Amino acid sequence: MAAQKPAHAPGKPLPDATRRSQRSRQAIYDAALALVGEVGYPKTTIEGIAARAGVGKQTIYRWWSSKADVLLEAFLDLGERYVEEHGQETYGIPDTGDVSADLKAVLRATVDELSDPKFEAPYRALAAEGVANEQLGRTFVTRLLEPSLQLHVDRLRAAQDAGEVRPDIDPRIALELFVSPLAQRWLQHSGPISHAYTDTLVDYALHGLAPR
Repeated sequence: MAAQKPAHAPGKPLPDATRRSQRSRQAIYDAALALVGEVGYPKTTIEGIAARAGVGKQTIYRWWSSKADVLLEAFLDLGERYVEEHGQETYGIPDTGDVSADLKAVLRATVDELSDPKFEAPYRALAAEGVANEQLGRTFVTRLLEPSLQLHVDRLRAAQDAGEVRPDIDPRIALELFVSPLAQRWLQHSGPISHAYTDTLVDYALHGLAPR
């Protein structure tokens, strides 16, 4: 009886299936983000993503059920890579003891991110699709928005403890005074967003509109 051929040559490492799988995932993430930026969300297809990534569309359907799910995960990956590149503090809110300065700093960083073409196209696509697709919308809020909003809540609570803001306010409602106007203006293209604009939002939110 002839000897069977070994599964792999002696001395050579076994193929790393995990690494190969991760390379395919990264190629799919990059392809999805690039296509949305180039042709928009409606014209982006699973077939197009697969062709751009150099994988079969069955590979994509094995991991995701729709292009919206692909784009959501690709955007989350983009954020993680941004943190790795710029440092974890990029997504944190500083606590220097001056809540006004700290909120202005984080909103300025938000303006810079929203103005970055790498983020803008997929972010707008996900936000728009989340309105029509309730399940995606909930996932979008839970995985993308809530972690950031919780950082604002925590910083406002620290400001309450330090006596910088009223002790009776609800931080979750209070943060909407400066976060929501920025989001609405950006999503609806209703006006320019800038550092000066977000600085003003913080001033109005913290000091109110009545004469002092």
